[in-house]
Amino acid sequence: MSRTTRATQFLDKARVAYETVTYDYDPDADRIGMQAAEAIGAEPFRVLKTLMAEVDGKAVCVVVPSDHEVSMKKLAAAFGGKSAQMMKPADAERVTGYHVGGISPFGQKKRVPTAFEEAALAHDTVYMNGGQRGLQVHLKPADAVKVLEAKTAPLVAD
Repeated sequence: MSRTTRATQFLDKARVAYETVTYDYDPDADRIGMQAAEAIGAEPFRVLKTLMAEVDGKAVCVVVPSDHEVSMKKLAAAFGGKSAQMMKPADAERVTGYHVGGISPFGQKKRVPTAFEEAALAHDTVYMNGGQRGLQVHLKPADAVKVLEAKTAPLVAD
């Protein structure tokens, strides 16, 4: 498995400190983020999943802990919109240039506004998808928010 992806190149260019962690990706896992957390031996709330959604019909990227679901109401509010819905997998792959299960917020083909679950900033480090299935990047969440110019807001369902 290559540890160089568009995501890691993006982080390198932005001079963000990170480490790569590989694991055996399970394509049959019900919850990809939870499977990644178990495979790398990290707490699920520190393994952040990258989801693609639409707010009022416009593409957005959402980063939340793998053990939580996104609140569509909170997501729409974070972007000042009226409604939000998850993006269809084929559309997410087209927008990001990544395959589902390997979607990273870093180095997407088309840069879209990003929102980060604010509770994730409470951790010293987190894991995020590194741009391919079975690859995580381990970094400071504040660095990720800064380089992505992401909004932070409460985004998870209660």
